[in-house]
Amino acid sequence: MTSSENTAGGMRPRPVVDRLPRYAAGKPPVPVEGLVSYKLSSNENPLPPIPAVQQAVAAQTDFNRYPDPLSSRLRAALAEFLDVPAEDIVTGAGSLGALNQLLTTFAGQNDDGKADEVLYAWRSFEAYPICVGLVGAESVRIPLTGDGRHDLDAMAAAVSARTRMILLCTPNNPTGPILTTEETERFIKAVPSDVVVVIDEAYQEFVRAENAVDGIEMYRKYPNVVVLRTFSKAHGLAGLRVGYSVSRPELTQHLRVAATPFSVSQLAETAAVTSLAHFGQVVERVQSLVDERDRVTAGLRDLGWSVPEAQGNFVWLNLGENSAEFAALAGERALSVRAFGDEGVRVSIGEAEANTRFLELCAIYTKPPRRS
Repeated sequence: MTSSENTAGGMRPRPVVDRLPRYAAGKPPVPVEGLVSYKLSSNENPLPPIPAVQQAVAAQTDFNRYPDPLSSRLRAALAEFLDVPAEDIVTGAGSLGALNQLLTTFAGQNDDGKADEVLYAWRSFEAYPICVGLVGAESVRIPLTGDGRHDLDAMAAAVSARTRMILLCTPNNPTGPILTTEETERFIKAVPSDVVVVIDEAYQEFVRAENAVDGIEMYRKYPNVVVLRTFSKAHGLAGLRVGYSVSRPELTQHLRVAATPFSVSQLAETAAVTSLAHFGQVVERVQSLVDERDRVTAGLRDLGWSVPEAQGNFVWLNLGENSAEFAALAGERALSVRAFGDEGVRVSIGEAEANTRFLELCAIYTKPPRRS
């Protein structure tokens, strides 16, 4: 054994790393002769950024300089767009980066060696347990209801003296339903005011339910509420990694200490600011995807399939032990979808042809999703 092998063999990560699940990104489709391949596995926007963004990005040249660590231009644009103080906005590398900053600031292990608890519904965004574990906190997962919704009563009952943060994903990824204003307010009032309640709204622009909660309104009313949003989905900027959190000064004063410096590049900032300036065009594109989402869900229900309320840019198929089989059949048709073990399959809304091919597969599949 060489000295380098011996040294490498002795290097071990923190014990928590071996206990954490591995994040499984959506895989690209396997090419199939005679078919155009479509990736429906990552909840990406199938449309490119609007033309003005592409032009602004192409004109950017100052990559020899560090970006503004405070993302001042973007925060000013967001402040006007959302009608909130710029000081209440903290940018991050996507909403996931913004979430990691929140966890680093408000949850982890205490000086007495005891871990804080972070509470969230499950199944939800699969990065949650990884991020929580890496900061040294403990996950408390509360099962979803049979129709893929948060069980807020059970979540409120699970709050303990060690609970430091609660994550609410709306629409819930991967199942799709939203949280309503009424139930969210009731929940916020039921938990201690010193517990940070994070409303993760990565898919907010796709929501059409009239009773859906608006995280910004909750942040205005409750000092312990933080809102997470991103430019990855509706704006089609997933590859540039730009998101943000919105919270009161009582929280941001601490959050800025833990925020990762230079996490949003000048390229990402320029793209995001430009996209906001042409938001009407973004809305048009989002609506085209919402129309496709509604076509897909209507098509599935016409087949007699039971699917949860879909308010993001994806649909959830409660296929249980048939999930891997369905994903493999989709792959044979040059479609990549996202199977979650033996729980179900999430299918992102893609190009019209991809969505039609997906519905054609469902029409001949003989093991439809289980009813709640």
